[in-house]
Amino acid sequence: MDPRSRLIRRSDMVACKLAFIDCKMPGSDKKENYSLIGPGVTQSADQVVNITEPHGFSLGVAAMPPGTTNNLHVHYTAEVFMVFSGTWAFRWGADGKDGEIVGTAGDVVSVPTRIFRGFSNIGQDDGWIFTALGGDDTGGIIWHPSILSTAAAHGLYLTKDNMLVDTEAGAPKPSAEQLIEPLDAATMATLRHYDVAAMRSHVVKAEERLWSGHALLDSVLPGHASQIAPVLGHGMSQDLDHVVPIGNPHGFSIEWLRIPAGERVGPFRLAEKQALLVFAGAVEITLDDGVPVRAESREVFSVPGGAWRSIAAVGEGPAEIAVITAGDQKKHPQWRRDIVAQAAAAGFGLDHAGYIAALKLLPHEVRAACAA
Repeated sequence: MDPRSRLIRRSDMVACKLAFIDCKMPGSDKKENYSLIGPGVTQSADQVVNITEPHGFSLGVAAMPPGTTNNLHVHYTAEVFMVFSGTWAFRWGADGKDGEIVGTAGDVVSVPTRIFRGFSNIGQDDGWIFTALGGDDTGGIIWHPSILSTAAAHGLYLTKDNMLVDTEAGAPKPSAEQLIEPLDAATMATLRHYDVAAMRSHVVKAEERLWSGHALLDSVLPGHASQIAPVLGHGMSQDLDHVVPIGNPHGFSIEWLRIPAGERVGPFRLAEKQALLVFAGAVEITLDDGVPVRAESREVFSVPGGAWRSIAAVGEGPAEIAVITAGDQKKHPQWRRDIVAQAAAAGFGLDHAGYIAALKLLPHEVRAACAA
């Protein structure tokens, strides 16, 4: 396996400017959609997908200049926004007026399923949001009925198989039987409701991250300093005292990993597939003792399940990475034997639940195995 094929550089990302039915509406006509891992919820047959291999989740990007809006729609599976840049207003409810939360760089917003949501870039700079979606098959999205009717005035229609038809580009208008049916008022009334306080429990601001420098076994070793802050779901943190801020099932977990300049993590492996989103700095990622691959800020690396990996911060400053790992279960990193032995020599090991503990606290057979 060539590890370079797992890296999605910024230059590899291909924008689709007509990915959704609202993309010709004034105020929404400048947004760009990127499908990085899996197709996500794109409605365009022309969407480029960088990595089509199923991961158990999809990863994409919404890129929007100031004043641009993504209109009200419903998701069946998890939708999580990781703000890379810009100032964003997230709103929800059948009319978009149930509440609003503002997100800035580093914030994570998980919008519950089966509610209408929309978002706008309300800042002065171009905005970029990474979006993680639950499952390999998201089921698509449901647009607000008003969006469907407005889009038709611009020659855009949505078929029952959730694909976009652009009659202004020469495609024939679908028949009424082929078109998706707008939600009626009675069905819309059955959708879930969230007030601002309830939605706030699905948000982790950058300044609210709970960092631990004792979250990975190798962090006790010289040259291996790292910190983890849980954000969503049960991830790979091995700190017994870590509490997950957003705990409902999403089909994946998200953690923030910070590595000081010149330090590293690894080698370890996981059964689950994982995506590393570089938010700051630069890293070198090595798979199975192969050739290191450098990933810069805004780039993404996909780690296959079962592969050994190490991650080194190689920029002038610390590296910050959003780590997305498939599955709702607790993840259990398996460390290479030399890492286990060195940690034991420093007085630490893992208990039977996979959490770091003082070696003297662990059963004799565990201590003996660690030191072997």
